[in-house]
Amino acid sequence: MPSDPLVLGFDTSAAHCAAALLCGDRVVASVHEDMGRGQAERLMPLLEDVLAQGGTTWAALDAIGVGTGPGNFTGIRISVATARGLALGLGCPAVGVNGFDALACGARDVTTLCAVAAPRDHLYLSANADLPARLAPVSDAADRTVICATDTPAMAAAGVRVIAPVHPIAEAIARVAMARIGQDVSRPVPLYIRPADAAPSREAAPIILP
Repeated sequence: MPSDPLVLGFDTSAAHCAAALLCGDRVVASVHEDMGRGQAERLMPLLEDVLAQGGTTWAALDAIGVGTGPGNFTGIRISVATARGLALGLGCPAVGVNGFDALACGARDVTTLCAVAAPRDHLYLSANADLPARLAPVSDAADRTVICATDTPAMAAAGVRVIAPVHPIAEAIARVAMARIGQDVSRPVPLYIRPADAAPSREAAPIILP
């Protein structure tokens, strides 16, 4: 009887460095560290820690799941480049999972709007029947219910009703990636909904090739 697939999911699209190791439906190990910067230096040691906690090695992985955003430009590029490099070296698939799919993972109502907090009282909102995924002011979600990992004062003031996601971000990414094993998926690419800020980051981020 074949063993359950082993999937490593990770994300640095916001002010964190997070990873989770799943064996089938079971969470084997999970780490989430809040950090505003330094993800590039911390990501690989953190992934090594998660594998060690799970008592396994890189070679045992069946797939890698990576958060593709929306979120912090530099953080997204760090994770996506890392996932693509690991997949190439290990010979296993890397599955890109956007933040909206991660938020919706396990939700009872898959039609509920998903939202990712953005700077300056804005939200990245998932697509619906009328609009594509977009960057919008919090007022666009006024008096609506959204699945979001963050409940900001601006959201509360606008009457936005926030439902917490069922799974932490890295675990959700791993679960979505596991469900896509065997499908024809392209290499992960960053999901950029807004243009980059005019001022470049002081930290050099990996270049994402086509």
